[in-house]
Amino acid sequence: MIHYKYTDSEIEKILKTLTIVIDSREQVNQHILNYLHQKDISVRIHKLDHGDYGCCIPQNSDLGIQRDIYLNSFIERKAHIDEITGNLQKDTRQAFQNELIRAQNSRFVLLVEDKDGYEKMICGKYRSKYNPLALLGTLNSFKAKYNFEIVYLDQRFSGNWIYHHFYYQAKHYLRTGVF
Repeated sequence: MIHYKYTDSEIEKILKTLTIVIDSREQVNQHILNYLHQKDISVRIHKLDHGDYGCCIPQNSDLGIQRDIYLNSFIERKAHIDEITGNLQKDTRQAFQNELIRAQNSRFVLLVEDKDGYEKMICGKYRSKYNPLALLGTLNSFKAKYNFEIVYLDQRFSGNWIYHHFYYQAKHYLRTGVF
């Protein structure tokens, strides 16, 4: 395989075309769309096999990119800790686990739009009767087993975090060809 070494100025040009891919089934994300549109960041909406957000480096023949490059990185967004506890109930747990199984060979982040989410989890400040220690254990076991991370964040910063998460992964990919 031949790897092309991009110059810093070429990398900057390519990164200006970075496109955030949003799953067509993603809902209640106007705050994220507002951020991306305000910053003039390209967006594509189509069905993703897992996660709510992905990233693409669009085709650019002038810079030797002959077709779109989709990074193997995804973000699953949850609005709050209650949504996670809901995903771990008997009737929905397998579907949540199946998503983690599908995503385990990619870079995968579970973004919880609740800056106090971790504190709420360990203190049991959520609607579910899920035991806080059991919840912590389940999530940490899933993180270890399915190789993903969890980020707790104020929803005001979600669009910024999503964009920069993918921006720096794409930059690394362009510099090294490794992803």
